[in-house]
Amino acid sequence: MNKEVTHHLTAEQVLFREGDPPTTAFLLESGRLRITARAEDGERVLAEIGPGELVGEMAVIDQSPRTATATAMADCVLLAIDAAQISERLTNTDPIVRALLEGQLRRYRATLATIQGQQADAENPYQNAPLGIHKIRLESALRESLRNDGLDLRLQPLLDVVSGSIAGFEALVRWQHPERGAISPAEFIALAEETSLIEPVGDYVIRRTLDALLDLRKAGVHTLPFVAINVSARQMSRVDLVERLLADLKVRNLPSSAIKLEITESLQLDYARVAEVMALAQGRGIRIALDDFGTGYSNLQHMHLLPFDTLKVDQSLARGMVNSQRTRTLLRSIVQMARDLDADVVVEGIETEQELMVLRELGVHYAQGWLVGRPESVDIAIRHYCAGVNAREGAPSGR
Repeated sequence: MNKEVTHHLTAEQVLFREGDPPTTAFLLESGRLRITARAEDGERVLAEIGPGELVGEMAVIDQSPRTATATAMADCVLLAIDAAQISERLTNTDPIVRALLEGQLRRYRATLATIQGQQADAENPYQNAPLGIHKIRLESALRESLRNDGLDLRLQPLLDVVSGSIAGFEALVRWQHPERGAISPAEFIALAEETSLIEPVGDYVIRRTLDALLDLRKAGVHTLPFVAINVSARQMSRVDLVERLLADLKVRNLPSSAIKLEITESLQLDYARVAEVMALAQGRGIRIALDDFGTGYSNLQHMHLLPFDTLKVDQSLARGMVNSQRTRTLLRSIVQMARDLDADVVVEGIETEQELMVLRELGVHYAQGWLVGRPESVDIAIRHYCAGVNAREGAPSGR
C-alpha cells in the first residue's frame, strides 16, 4: 500500500509507466499531466489531465497493468488514493463511485476517439461529481490525521441533578483540518462510518479516554467519574470490542465502571449480535447508554431486545419543557419507564436554570448542556473536575 499521501512532480518527471502494477490512483491538485501509450506508429498522446481530475484509476479498478504512461507537463501536486481505498469505495453507491466511473468511461471514450482520429469531447468529466471529489480529499486527509495523531479529544461534563456535582463526562472527538480548520463531527464521523475508518477513530477515542481517566487517578481522584464513549453500531457488532476494552482497562488498572458505552445508530446491523455484545459488556461491569431516545436503536420496537443502563434524551425534547406541560408529561413518563427498567435518564441540551429546575422536579438523573459545561480539552476538564472535588471535600483548590 502506498504510504505517501501527497506527491510532487517536476516537469517531464514520470508518475507511472505503461506496464506498471496498479497500486495507486491519483487526484491531480495542480499542474498538468500528459497520458501517452505505445502504438504501431510510435508514442501516441491519449489525453492531457488538469487539476481536479483522477488519473490511474482505470487500472486500479480492473486490477490490470497500466495501459499508459503519465508524465508531468509542468510542476504537479497529486493526492494519492491507494487501491484498497478505491476497492472499499466501489462496494458503496455514493458520489465517489460516480466520479470514478464517470472518469473511467469518459477516459475510455477519449482514448478511442484519439485512436480513431476523432475529436475527443472536451467536457469536464467530473463537473457532475464535485461532492465525490470533496469526499475523496476529506477521506484522504482523515486517514492522514489518524496516522499522525491529528484528532483531538474533548470532555463535556454531565451534572448529577440531585447533588449538583459533576458525575461524569461524554468523550467527543474533534478534528482540525490543516486547511479547512475545524470540521463538523457530523461530517467527518458520517464519512468515517461509510468506510472502515470508524474503527480507528473509535479506537483513538477509547485510548484517549482511558488515558484521561488515568490522568484523573494520578491527579489524586480516588473515585473516578464515568466517561461515556460514543460507539457506532458497526463497532458494537465486533465481538472483540469488549475484550479489547477490558484488556486496555486492566493495563491501566482502571475499573470497568468508569466506562459507559453510548450506542448510536448509523448503519443497519443485526440487533441480536449487538444485544449480545451489550450484554457481554454489562456482565463485565461496563455500562450501556441508548442515545437519542425515540429514534434508531432506542425506539420502542427494539428496546426490548437491548440491555441498557441509561436512556439519553435528545435536546429537541428539552427545548419545550419549560413552557409545555405536554413535553413535561412525556419526560415524566420516560423517567418512570427508566426507573421501572432500572435505568437512569440523561437529558441533553440544558442551557438555562429553568430547564435544570424542571429536570429536578421530574426526577431526571443527569443533565448535559452548556449550562453544565461546554466540551473542554482533557487537561482543562481534569483541572475543573479536581477543583470541584477539592471544594466538596473542603480541601484547598490548589492541591
